Amino acid sequence: MELWHNPRCSKSRSAKAALDEAGVRYTERRYLDEPPTAQELDEVLARIGAEPWDVARLNEPVAKELGLKDLERDRARWIEVMVANPVLIQRPIVVADETAVVARDAESVRKALDSQ
Repeated sequence: MELWHNPRCSKSRSAKAALDEAGVRYTERRYLDEPPTAQELDEVLARIGAEPWDVARLNEPVAKELGLKDLERDRARWIEVMVANPVLIQRPIVVADETAVVARDAESVRKALDSQ
């Protein structure tokens, strides 16, 4: 299990605390420091069952600078932009064996834990 984590984010800290409390083993990936590759992000999106625009942080200043809301819905292009600007990736994301979830609430964290 891997946690794509931003320690400055309260939702991310909550997900980390929930994983710690559950006693599961996981790798903490500070995705702003170690961004995913395009292939990794594509695979995680497939596990989530989402498109990149579904997990994009559209209110980030860089999203506004890039005009992300108006960017054509081309999966590869969005992934390219998100990999180059990882702050645009919603957090936290828990990546499990066969699934991944955007773990912004306790229910989502439980879903990830149940998939193990």
